[in-house]
Amino acid sequence: MKLVILDRDGTINEDSDEFVKTADEWIPLPGALEAIAKLNHAGWHVVIATNQSGLGRGLFDVVSLNAMHTKMHKQLAALGGRVDAVFYCPHAPDEGCACRKPKPGLFEQIGERLGVDLKGVPTTGDSVRDLQAGAAAGCEPHLVLTGKAERFRGADLPPEFPPGTIVHLDLMAFAEFITAREMLQKKAPSP
Repeated sequence: MKLVILDRDGTINEDSDEFVKTADEWIPLPGALEAIAKLNHAGWHVVIATNQSGLGRGLFDVVSLNAMHTKMHKQLAALGGRVDAVFYCPHAPDEGCACRKPKPGLFEQIGERLGVDLKGVPTTGDSVRDLQAGAAAGCEPHLVLTGKAERFRGADLPPEFPPGTIVHLDLMAFAEFITAREMLQKKAPSP
């Protein structure tokens, strides 16, 4: 199975220091939904791994979270795209769970549920904790310079990022990289 794992807030949609709490506040980043559709059209399955501590903090409920994801799914469907599953951590930061990124619990859940070894699976997000969680589960780390990572545009990444982190301007640049790399690998002569 060709799989990519994406962060949500700051990667697919606009992030907010006040939290994205309603479907009206869920606004896709320019080109992000088209990037997911591009991956789908190239045969990739897309899964989201997202911290949603607003649930644990009592800022919104699961009905509101589902409404955000319904909006996302409808807008993606209009572009011929889809997200296969959304895995989320509902816990507040002080709850000590195993699923809140930077811990790898969400990624482990994805691997178990899909029956996939995550070694080398591309994962992308806009924060160091997104990439630390993915790398701890064996994923290949990619950073998009949107959301929290905009501050790294034109700068070197701090050492807390996983070794080998690949940097992209945005989710479309990530999708173009993944699909182009796959095409090159297919064209490469076999040993």
